[in-house]
Amino acid sequence: MVMVMMMKLKQNLLVACLVISSVTVFYLGRHAMECHHRIEERSSQPGDQGVLGGLQGSRGLLLGGSLSSSTILRGSGPGGHNLSAPFVYNKDMPLVFIGGVPRSGTTLMRAMLDAHPEVRCGEETRVIPRILAMKQMWSRSGREKMRLDEAGVTDEVLDAAMQAFLLEIIVKHGEPANFLCNKDPFALKSLSYLAKIFPHAKFVLMIRDGRASVHSMISRKVTIAGFDLGSYRDCLTKWNRAIETMYTQCLDASDKCLPVHYEQLVLHPEKWMRTLLKFLDIPWNEAVLHHEELIGKAGGVSLSKQLFLFNSGGQRKDNKMVSESARESLQSKHPLRERVSLGRGDNLGRGDNLGRGGERKYGAISI
Repeated sequence: MVMVMMMKLKQNLLVACLVISSVTVFYLGRHAMECHHRIEERSSQPGDQGVLGGLQGSRGLLLGGSLSSSTILRGSGPGGHNLSAPFVYNKDMPLVFIGGVPRSGTTLMRAMLDAHPEVRCGEETRVIPRILAMKQMWSRSGREKMRLDEAGVTDEVLDAAMQAFLLEIIVKHGEPANFLCNKDPFALKSLSYLAKIFPHAKFVLMIRDGRASVHSMISRKVTIAGFDLGSYRDCLTKWNRAIETMYTQCLDASDKCLPVHYEQLVLHPEKWMRTLLKFLDIPWNEAVLHHEELIGKAGGVSLSKQLFLFNSGGQRKDNKMVSESARESLQSKHPLRERVSLGRGDNLGRGDNLGRGGERKYGAISI
């Protein structure tokens, strides 16, 4: 008797859940149809082309002119620049991507470019490398790709979706500018794919001696996914793997990618920034050499935390911190370091504005 009552109770609960679910789905579907009709009605009104819901934010009204391009109405910009003209953005705009292994000078490069009045990079988005890694995972799995294709989610559909998502993140997470850049270090692991979906984008690959990068991440306890900070050997291995992936793609797209050595940038900033801005087709501006004056100021350079000065003698110190066995492993198993890094002592010479003891008098940024 008790069992029969329990069975009937379960059946009644299931029926109740089914009814509630059906009502919810019906309500959501009806609501979605109403929103769709309202958008169509508003889009069809004369002089109001593609206004999406009248979204008003601190940076203006979002307009959707077409699926391939969008517009932001800008207000007054930093430094008194007149930004009242609409800012149109699409996949063909000249985006700049800065990447490299973390602790290799990507933040310094981003801050120097951010100091340029026509450039806006902003801080790391953190989501861009993750969504790129997810796309890469889908492509590598034959079974997953087959299921996506069967569902109509082809490469073309995914590329268009990735293109739109990444562009919205890059454009909307900061103020509009003539040149927009993104600094998420590991995004350049997908350099070839980014070059495909953003045909006019250019890439800056920051390279630093692997021993210095690893010592920096370990001594400063910088958490990096996949890196065991308790092991120099593991970090050097992961450094080699990551830089090889990015460096190879950079060489394959040599007309779109410029490798920049951190040591040389710090020692000779004007030489390398002139080279870089020419490569990016951005007009020269002295402000890129004085980014420290703009840190924390409105319309200036935004940093999440203060960093220490670079010491040009750091490589010797870093090298001593690596055990003998790890150094031997680095030489025998990771030859890429010799291809992309400066040789021992090459970053110890005196560069522009070096102070006593080799400290670079350069502002708040270093690694």
